[in-house]
Amino acid sequence: MTFDGEHPRVAVLGLGAMGLPMATRLAGAFTVIGYDPVPTSRERAEKSGITCAAGAADAVVGAGIVLLAVRDAAQVEDVLFGEDGIARDLTPDAIVVMTSTVGLDAVASWAQRLDERGVVLVDAPLSGGPVRAGDGDLLIVVGAHPSALALARPVLERLASTLTVVGSKAGDGQAMKTVNQLLCGVHIAAAAEALALADALGLDQQLALAALETGAAASFMLSNRGPRMVQGYDGDADVLSRLDIFVKDLGIVGKAARTAGLAAPVAAAAEQLFLLGQTQGLGAADDSSVIRVVAPQRRGTAADVAGTASAEGDTDGTQAAR
Repeated sequence: MTFDGEHPRVAVLGLGAMGLPMATRLAGAFTVIGYDPVPTSRERAEKSGITCAAGAADAVVGAGIVLLAVRDAAQVEDVLFGEDGIARDLTPDAIVVMTSTVGLDAVASWAQRLDERGVVLVDAPLSGGPVRAGDGDLLIVVGAHPSALALARPVLERLASTLTVVGSKAGDGQAMKTVNQLLCGVHIAAAAEALALADALGLDQQLALAALETGAAASFMLSNRGPRMVQGYDGDADVLSRLDIFVKDLGIVGKAARTAGLAAPVAAAAEQLFLLGQTQGLGAADDSSVIRVVAPQRRGTAADVAGTASAEGDTDGTQAAR
């Protein structure tokens, strides 16, 4: 591993919603060089105190650890082995830490191709969102050879409040993250249906959310996404996690379940809800906007519903009299 004084040099490739807060968190303890192909992302990173390289190859030269914070498997393939891929520029004995949720299909191949270059892949997908990334409060599940994990551990522990080693090979982390995303996607979809139903029954959504958070129905996703679901009716919620991310992730869940010969009907139903949102133009919106797939508009408070019912009763009575 390459060191700059006492601090290992870490390259962070991908400075988006998760990559930037991770880079800023790491910069408090390591020498960090970042890169993102989107100029505005690099500008935000520079304003946050992250030194950005002119290109991915420049960022990884001399780096002992290269952290990938990209969107999907296609981007991992391109970053590592594409026309401008970094694999040929990596320092021998470097560690590539893959933090994205990309599924199981290509992980073994990436690990083998990197190994041929003397580079080790640490499979370390994470969960928790941008705020927790900046606070070092992520869940990270790891599949890696113990010797590689030992080298990557200081970086991972800087980012994680919970670091769980689930296996000794690349791919084990992706398997565990797939299980995690099944629950996350289902919980978001269920929260959307519950809050939409509360509104449909004439309840105040804010009060309903506060009540649900204190009982057996509480979940992280309800507390985290619920306020943004309610806010989404009054104006677009801040985009902290795009809806189409769960189209991708629940697609990974479905494929993994089918490959394993396991039925996952609840996950499949949640996937359809997110797919509907994507086809309705909500793919780039916050994933909390899935509530608008269930209920495009808020119906109103209990008083509004009672008033509507009364008016309908008057109309029926008038018609009956006639």
